[in-house]
Amino acid sequence: MKVIVTVVEKITSEAHLDIPNELDEFAIRQHITDLYNSGDMLTDLNIFQADFESISARIVRNESDMNFISA
Repeated sequence: MKVIVTVVEKITSEAHLDIPNELDEFAIRQHITDLYNSGDMLTDLNIFQADFESISARIVRNESDMNFISA
């Protein structure tokens, strides 16, 4: 029997960054957004918290026979 399990979690990640002191609030937001969008922040992001939201399982016996279980 094949079971496909889907787990949905809300992940909160945290990064500790060094940014230039002379930036104003808008420039800080833009700097952080640019780091995130470029992928440069990915190595600094650590999972801070994971909140479970749901789990579901789909039992697949064959292509035409599928049952769905959800919790």
